[in-house]
Amino acid sequence: MANLLYVDNSNVWIEGMHVAAFASGMVPDVWTAVKGNVCDHSWKLDFGKLFQFAGGEKAEVRKAALFGSRPPKNDSLWVAAQKNGFEVTTYDRNVANAEKKIDTDIVATMIEDSYEILQPGDEVTLVSGDSDYVPAIEKLKKRGIAVHVVFWKHAARELKEAASTFTELDPYLDHLKR
Repeated sequence: MANLLYVDNSNVWIEGMHVAAFASGMVPDVWTAVKGNVCDHSWKLDFGKLFQFAGGEKAEVRKAALFGSRPPKNDSLWVAAQKNGFEVTTYDRNVANAEKKIDTDIVATMIEDSYEILQPGDEVTLVSGDSDYVPAIEKLKKRGIAVHVVFWKHAARELKEAASTFTELDPYLDHLKR
């Protein structure tokens, strides 16, 4: 049995900075940070720790995929992610500087991989908090594939309910920090 790990980088990183803002006392609760876009920019995600926490030991991970927006040329973020075992997929932001295609590609890749590389007994782990993933999770579970969601406590309620299991990252904020 192996794990197929899919990570929405911007989602886990930005929401992690919101959780860190609450933890450091910048705001009274996480929702205030989310609604006011208050971030603790000193909190940086360690991809190796995320890989190990969400995916397990590298020998148990059949695939680890990280999706996000294309960084500036001098940004070492994606190189660090690749060194820690992730296949990296990036997209340019649109003309309004909004992130596009990420959620859709994660869903398409999870479904494609469930037919092409997943083996009986394998499980899927998604690191994201958006309810956009609920239909894909439901379809995978209907085929008998366990789908685990790992994200911050304030993930969408529908996503938590659809997942085979939900693991909160909040207690591991400091552990996941670079």
